[in-house]
Order: sequence, then C-alpha cells, then structure tokens
Amino acid sequence: MTMSSRLPEPYSQGSGANLADILERVLDKGIVIAGDIRINLLDIELLTIKLRLIVASVDKAKEMGIDWWEDDPALSSRARRNELARENAELRERLERLEQLEPARQSARAQEEAP
Repeated sequence: MTMSSRLPEPYSQGSGANLADILERVLDKGIVIAGDIRINLLDIELLTIKLRLIVASVDKAKEMGIDWWEDDPALSSRARRNELARENAELRERLERLEQLEPARQSARAQEEAP
C-alpha cells in the first residue's frame, strides 16, 4: 500500500497572493522589530546600539503619531520650502539690522576723520 503525500511547492503560483496578503496585513497593522547590541570589555560598557525598525503604511504610521519624514528637509519638499523660507526671513532681518546700523557707523567715521 502506497500513500502519495504531496508537499506544497515553496514557490507555487498561489504564494504570490499569499505574499501580497501578508504584505497588506503588515502595512495595515504595522510591525516593530527591536534589538540592542552591547559591547563590553571587562564589565565596562564600551558601546550600545539600539535598533528599532517599524514597518507600516504611511497612514498607519501617522495614526501612531510617527511623521518625522514630513519635517525632514532631506525627505520632504514642503519641509525644504519651509526651511528655506525661515532662513530667508532670518537673513532679511539681519540685513535690515545691518542697514539700520550703517548710518550710525558712517557718522561715527565722519566724526573720527574730522579735524
């Protein structure tokens, strides 16, 4: 008597749908992977690295209160424009202060040069 038991193939056509379902669930719910690396020498801690990885959709991340990419000028054009506008306003203020100081400097020089 022979029993034919068939094992599922690891990369069958149905696995694509399963992978898509898994990815959708992970992005919808989110997943956190955390770990710490410590390097000690004779009970003296030399280095600690804390790793935190969050995989989630943008909507889920915002729901969790994670939106650091919106304020990072390297990642967000809106943040880059805001930073440039702030820097521009600061430079205009500095220029205005310098222009206000210039007449006082000119009159001080004129008094120094007068006999």
